[in-house]
Amino acid sequence: MAKVKTTFFCQNCGTQFSKWQGQCSACKEWNTIAEEVIQKAEKVSWDIAEKTTSRASKSQKISEISSVSEARLNTKNGELNRVLGGGIVPGSLILLGGEPGIGKSTLLLQIALQLPYKTLYVSGEESAQQIKMRADRIFPNSKNCFILTETKTQNIFKQIAELNPDIVIIDSIQTLHTDYIESSPGSISQIRETTTELIKFAKETNTPVVLIGHITKDGNIAGPKILEHMVDTVLQFEGDRNHVYRILRSQKNRFGSTNELGIYEMQGNGLKEVENPSEILISKNEEDLSGTAISATLEGMRPLMIEIQALVSTAVYGTPQRSATGYNAKRLNMLLAVLEKRAGFKLGAKDVFLNVTGGITVDDPAIDLAVVAAVLSSNIDIAIEKTMCFAAEIGLAGEVRPVTRVDQRISEAEKLGFTSIVISKYCKIPKKDYTIKIIKVAKVHDVVKHLFG
Repeated sequence: MAKVKTTFFCQNCGTQFSKWQGQCSACKEWNTIAEEVIQKAEKVSWDIAEKTTSRASKSQKISEISSVSEARLNTKNGELNRVLGGGIVPGSLILLGGEPGIGKSTLLLQIALQLPYKTLYVSGEESAQQIKMRADRIFPNSKNCFILTETKTQNIFKQIAELNPDIVIIDSIQTLHTDYIESSPGSISQIRETTTELIKFAKETNTPVVLIGHITKDGNIAGPKILEHMVDTVLQFEGDRNHVYRILRSQKNRFGSTNELGIYEMQGNGLKEVENPSEILISKNEEDLSGTAISATLEGMRPLMIEIQALVSTAVYGTPQRSATGYNAKRLNMLLAVLEKRAGFKLGAKDVFLNVTGGITVDDPAIDLAVVAAVLSSNIDIAIEKTMCFAAEIGLAGEVRPVTRVDQRISEAEKLGFTSIVISKYCKIPKKDYTIKIIKVAKVHDVVKHLFG
């Protein structure tokens, strides 16, 4: 009987050690190193019929390599196509992560049911009957979707060889296991080995593979960090389970931009695409309320109008509170310091609460001016006109700085019925006849003077 070989892996970062130790020297986490059984066996190709033969690659001049772009597969889902950069690239590996119950399986099953291509949906977490119950609610008459409940990669590849699908969806990578590793499913070595087998299959057959990945309590995808390096695209599905809106972001994309954003609305019959997110991100209040300002922001190529809400009140307990939801709290502290130093507003002894409506997180510096306007409006309790919006960055000297693609922001505001937009004096606007009034300011003082006199 062969000797059983074991090694130690950090369950947080995937670093390998020859013996157990309390702290991982790579990621500095404690009590994350676990022993795993390793069995070295002769590996065969994913191709069960063994039709492929190994061949050495030959070097080529980069000028001689053809740059023919392959046609992407249309997912019939506009939001997912936008985030991926136009569709699924043949032979790519896509990893989708998100909180439990956020709708990852629902999203991919919905796409699998509506695709015009032969799709194999492999589930290691649910039975075929459970998947059928969800499919009946979403799209019951699919003829191209095949369901397989299996966790062993060798059996999955046998079904793939028989079915020859155009797209493979795995739910989830943490449930798969291979015969070549004896550790339990979800361990570092199993995730790494099964992902390697799927990558080889995807690249050799030009078949795209979509993986669902669990996340840890810190919000990172569970397993070794190398998993995110191995795949071509990493998508994050976000949202609050208490709200109906879900946001799809791209954290890594070898075939497109990582700045694009997709928004869905969770309904009883699946996830509905939100084509005009500005409508859901702006409150429908009939009366004028102080502490509210509208900002024109950009997520990738998509312009959005978002509502910024601020509440400024006297600190009851001596030490003032600073709280921000959907916005960087450190940047909020910086803007408050600029207002106190450059504009003369005494906010040091006041509580400041900031909220970006709709449950989304924004890191576009162009919303700085809207944040300042909302804070000042709440501080002096004077409402800002509903038909006015803002798009500018605030510098440490109190100057109003220009932002990129201001023409798209102006066009979006004009399309949604805003009558005026406040931007930086130094923005270069293309010669175009806008019906919206463009207000140019250079300093925070000018903003205060224009808004409140």
